[in-house]
This record gives sequence, C-alpha cells and structure tokens, in this order.
Amino acid sequence: MLEIKNLNVNINEKEILRNINMNLEKGKIYVLMGPNGSGKSTLANTIMGNPKYSIKSGKILLNNDDITNNSPNEKAKKGLFLSFQYPQEISGVTISNFLKQSYNSLKKKTLSFLEFKKLLKEKANLLKINETFLERYLNEGFSGGEKKKTEIFQMLVLNPAIAILDESDSGLDIDSLKIVAEGINKFMNHEKTILIITHHKKIFDYVNPDKVFIMKNGEIIIQKGREIIEELEKRGYENIKND
Repeated sequence: MLEIKNLNVNINEKEILRNINMNLEKGKIYVLMGPNGSGKSTLANTIMGNPKYSIKSGKILLNNDDITNNSPNEKAKKGLFLSFQYPQEISGVTISNFLKQSYNSLKKKTLSFLEFKKLLKEKANLLKINETFLERYLNEGFSGGEKKKTEIFQMLVLNPAIAILDESDSGLDIDSLKIVAEGINKFMNHEKTILIITHHKKIFDYVNPDKVFIMKNGEIIIQKGREIIEELEKRGYENIKND
C-alpha cells in the first residue's frame, strides 16, 4: 500500500536519512523504533510532505502512485495521516470545528451538522472523551495525555487509510495508554495500515504489531517480527543485530 524506495533526505544540506526502504501493506501494524536522534520523526514528516525536509533521491509510492513531491494537503486527501509528537496549540478553534472543517475538506461526501455531531459522539465514546471536551480550543492548556488522546481522536474521525503515529504513547499513564491502544485497535481493519513510532515496549501489551523496523543513524538496520522487542529490552540498541 505504501512503499518507500531508496529514500535519502537532508535538512539544511545535512544528510539525515540514508537509503530507506519500507513496504507497508494493508491490514498490518508496523512499528518503528530506534534511539533518540536516529531519524524516526524525520521519516514520518518526510512521508507526510513537511517542506523542512529535502528529498535528495528515492520515491514514496501509494498504491503504485508516486506521491514523493505531493503537498501535505494532497497526501491527506489520498488517505495519509500523521499524529504529531508535539501537537501545537490553536487558540480560538474548537476541536469540533477543527475536525468538521478537516473532515469536509478531505472527504468527497460532506456531512451535515447533525451527521457530524453523531460521528464525533461515536468516536468520543470509544476514547472515553466527554462531549464538553470537544468544545475546548485545540490543545490549549491540554496535558500531554490529553494532547495524545486528541491526536488519536482525530485519526478515528478522519478515518485515513494509512496512519503514522509519532510517539502517541509517550508520557501516558497506564489508563490513558490503554485507551489510546484501544483506539488504535478499533481503527485497525484489513483495509488500514498503521506505523507506530515509539520508544516504549508497554504499548505492545495491548497492540500486536506484524513487523518491527529498527532505525539507527538514519538507516533501517533491522526488520523483524515482534520478538525483536524483547531482544531490545535485554540487549539495547548498541548490541542488537540482524541475524
């Protein structure tokens, strides 16, 4: 569904990603792990089209369609979604209004006020979000956990084909982590693809990945099943090997 071929990326002429190759198929959950500064968030932002990152070579293909140089807006309309590691506060814009505008700009069929309100309520219930919360300004004064939960809520409402979750589990207490994981599992089906970027093993108590990518110094050094997560716990990134 999403294929990354020989991708090389620079920031201000400094090479950050080198020869990245990934193939993300429908109906599967993927995980990207690696030490701080290894390039995980850079890859997520590059896939989504952040202009800060300069693609020097390589391609990003969605269903064999070359989307390498598409804008973030174009990629979103094609079904890509990125949850932010550090969501921005937007004063004066409520969560519900933000999502209604986003939904109607992305979908071919727009929803009426009542239809959209019903959709919001259904998805809010999945994450145990109070309806009054939806009238707060986007991320303004939110705790870290509230911000992460809001990102997952956006994913559920916008219903993309491919979701890239950049550390959506970081800074969460165990109850919030369970809710976020439940949202991920409710979202997932045989037509969807998820790439979870994380440092933490705990989320895999609730979400079962199909494949794990390990990134180090801007390169994918290992692709394995979830058994590599236990190996990482014991040996750390320095001693991990692609046997």
